[in-house]
Amino acid sequence: MLYKVGWNKQEIQISPKGYAMFGYGMWGHRADEKRTALYARSISIQYGLSAPLIFCCLDFGCITHAMRSGAIEQLQQRLGVGFQEQNLVLMATHTHSGPGGCGHEALYNMPTPGFVPQHLDAVVQAIVESVCNALQQVEDTEIALTTIQFDDATPIAWNRSIKAYNRNPDVISRTEQETHLALSREMQLIGFYRQNQLQSFISLFGVHATCLGNSLNAYDGDNKGYAASLSEEFLKQKGIVNPVTIFAQATAGDVSPHFHGQKQQKIRDQIQGEQEYQYAQQNGRYQSELALKALSQPLNRIEVEIDALCTYVDLSQVEIPVEFSKGFVSARTSQPCHGQAFFAGTPVDGHGAPKVITHGMSVLAQWVRKKRLANPESPEYAKYQALYASQGVKNIVIEAGDKKILGQNIDAVPGIFDPLISEMNKQVKAGAIQESPLVPSVVPLQLIQLGPLVLVCCPGEITTTAGQRVMQTVQQAISANSSIKNVWLCSYCNDYMGYITTFEEYQQQAYEGGHTLFGQWTLSAVQFKFQQLAQQLSLAKDQRVYDQSTRPKPIPKQELAKRTNQGNIKTAVSQGVAG
Repeated sequence: MLYKVGWNKQEIQISPKGYAMFGYGMWGHRADEKRTALYARSISIQYGLSAPLIFCCLDFGCITHAMRSGAIEQLQQRLGVGFQEQNLVLMATHTHSGPGGCGHEALYNMPTPGFVPQHLDAVVQAIVESVCNALQQVEDTEIALTTIQFDDATPIAWNRSIKAYNRNPDVISRTEQETHLALSREMQLIGFYRQNQLQSFISLFGVHATCLGNSLNAYDGDNKGYAASLSEEFLKQKGIVNPVTIFAQATAGDVSPHFHGQKQQKIRDQIQGEQEYQYAQQNGRYQSELALKALSQPLNRIEVEIDALCTYVDLSQVEIPVEFSKGFVSARTSQPCHGQAFFAGTPVDGHGAPKVITHGMSVLAQWVRKKRLANPESPEYAKYQALYASQGVKNIVIEAGDKKILGQNIDAVPGIFDPLISEMNKQVKAGAIQESPLVPSVVPLQLIQLGPLVLVCCPGEITTTAGQRVMQTVQQAISANSSIKNVWLCSYCNDYMGYITTFEEYQQQAYEGGHTLFGQWTLSAVQFKFQQLAQQLSLAKDQRVYDQSTRPKPIPKQELAKRTNQGNIKTAVSQGVAG
């Protein structure tokens, strides 16, 4: 029996109007132009009477729950019982040159400034149209799976957190001259064929879409967008009508498209302006050429049923089993917190606040911790003891759950030197985030089975080694199922939970650790929950018992309206700047 497969892409119709882009979190990184079109690319796969499995990848920085829930609501209305929520995989390329303001949670929308409903509506519309068109265009199609390695000499990716990476006992330690080897150089591919001719495909390879820096002012698909466009053009020249190629992310959390090593900043500074676009195109060309090389060879086709599981997990309160806690008893996650390293940014890709400011943050964070833990008789002592046990060495700046900055209510910190703090103060005073979460805590974890492949769909930015451990955990949980040969991982799926580092990497408190929100046991929680889901995948469908009802709490509509930027963007930006 052949698969029934269809594909389609739709442009996300968002015009640049001066709103800040998502990714770098910078007030001044605003879109005044559109360099390339941004797309929603969808591929639908049906097998027998099963509900279709749908992959949709956006040229966007991330997926939000608002995007996913909005798309699901409309797809259920249009497709009825033929659509199953757990079969929808929403992915993002993680370009840092795409629109912001598409989440209902407050924090990551601060630079935009605020929530922009027109952006969200356009994204949902593009998702729904591309999915529905893909479903209408299904034809008999063969599917093949393959992998291929970038050779060591291809300048495609470098580990940007080598000291943290080398802390892991399960890696080969790399020098500063070997950062290009401190990552997975493997690309995984799902190819779609008709009459033995490649028609469309999905590529998984982890590298940040940050070829384009934060001084540019145009919407652009960055390296993944260029890779898709180049591949689609190649297939068109081969006679394929309307091909769709998806270049999604894998273990990209600590992987940069820019050189990291001796004189790294000097080398990066030599790539500016128009050269950055050329650099992004070349990175995309490397990815496109490798994918087409792998998929142009004769490959074994697969033919097994499809399956999918999805559950929502509150990552702020997971008790970690000893097998995932390195022997620590009572290990658990906590409310989401951003550390000083988050504000310091990353080397080369995206510098953060000046060192004098981030140093001051560390000093104040340590003072707050010391003060909170000084008196065991305090009524909040146990609460803070648990918080700091979970967050470990992180110097906590923002307690997103309690809405505090350096131990103070978020509106108590003056925004005179920082427009983002000023915007936050403005929203607090307007009553816009009193009951609304700053960041997600309840996020979806999803497993997809496509023949002999299980795809782990992760909502976070997961580092190289953390991703390997998750895949190993899932592989072990399904080891009794002899039909499953491969476990791959796709990141930036279905929502955005910040970063996922290993316990060892977290202790370094580089940017990735500072943005691992739920503490030093975040990866352990993710492994544990994916293990439970994988165990269910091994059971017959009528024997599965897992949570299918939990969802994030609805965002108060009146608060969302108060942080919605409905006015002129230039006015909003000028009002948001303190002083």
